[in-house]
Amino acid sequence: MRDGEEGGAIPLSDSLLAWYDRHARVMPWRTSPEDRRAGVVPDPYRVWLSEVMLQQTTVAAVREYFRRFTDRWPTVADLAAARDEDVMGEWAGLGYYARARNLLKCARAVVADHDGRFPATRDGLLTLPGIGPYTASAISAIAHDAPSTVVDGNVERVMARLYAIETPLPAAKAALTQCAALLTPQERAGDYAQAVMDLGATICTPRNPACGICPWQQPCAARRAGIQAELPRKLPKTAKPVRRGMVWIARSDEGILVERRPERGLLGGMIGFPGDGWDGAGGPAPLTAAWQEVGEVRHTFTHFDLYLTLFVASVPTGLTPSRGMFTPAAVFRPADLPTVMRKAWDVASSSLSSR
Repeated sequence: MRDGEEGGAIPLSDSLLAWYDRHARVMPWRTSPEDRRAGVVPDPYRVWLSEVMLQQTTVAAVREYFRRFTDRWPTVADLAAARDEDVMGEWAGLGYYARARNLLKCARAVVADHDGRFPATRDGLLTLPGIGPYTASAISAIAHDAPSTVVDGNVERVMARLYAIETPLPAAKAALTQCAALLTPQERAGDYAQAVMDLGATICTPRNPACGICPWQQPCAARRAGIQAELPRKLPKTAKPVRRGMVWIARSDEGILVERRPERGLLGGMIGFPGDGWDGAGGPAPLTAAWQEVGEVRHTFTHFDLYLTLFVASVPTGLTPSRGMFTPAAVFRPADLPTVMRKAWDVASSSLSSR
């Protein structure tokens, strides 16, 4: 089913764009179809920032982060000049912290090597740190209207159903991308890319797709076969391994003991509490103290589940820890911690306050 090959029927891209013109989601990083028709050009910086934030994250989770980032750093030059710790602090809670490190690297490369302007082509975008094939396609399409094929999880689901592709993911990815490329129009490619993603997010949903109001209900092969809710098929997930470790949270009159993690590796460059036994870093307790076990926190990373046993202690002033340093309580901000460390603080803080 090539776009528009059914007896002179309206091309699939046109019917989807007509639907998008009426039903496009309103997002703080998006230029609406009306504004685009009026000549408003999307800001590549905002497109790039939103695409990086949206990786492995939901739109609902990203909205407030995006607003805070763009209020604080409204241009790529502003972000490039930001302190690493400020950016990592604002990112805390979004997860996948390598994205935040690459965000800074990319912003600085755009300023240093491209005079503060993102390259307009997909190939040019691929030369920037942290920008892979999907992100390069999304930016070139959405910001520059290049006919790049943009395929995320929503698009894969739509294509699997539209063409009734029953090969399980991830083996089906190449075929789904090829199908998506067949439908990508030469004009309004940016709106089209967002339209397919909106279709998957709002109508062609993982469960209970709303086929009755879908602009592609007639050509959808899976709907005709009655298997739309079964697609895309996926191979069974394997159980994640479990890692266990310890975290030590100490308080004195000097403040809370924290350390900055190494730039490379899990939670790279983030502020956290000294720990051991789960990430290949760390070591023994950072201080000799009357440590008290106060509980456990659990956190899921991409490739493993983590169980951390928490120890707390109130210690006298003047001690020199083997790792980290005491941060004054007035400066310490739990919101700057990565999620797993914030979970640990939530459990431990009540025990510390009562000691």
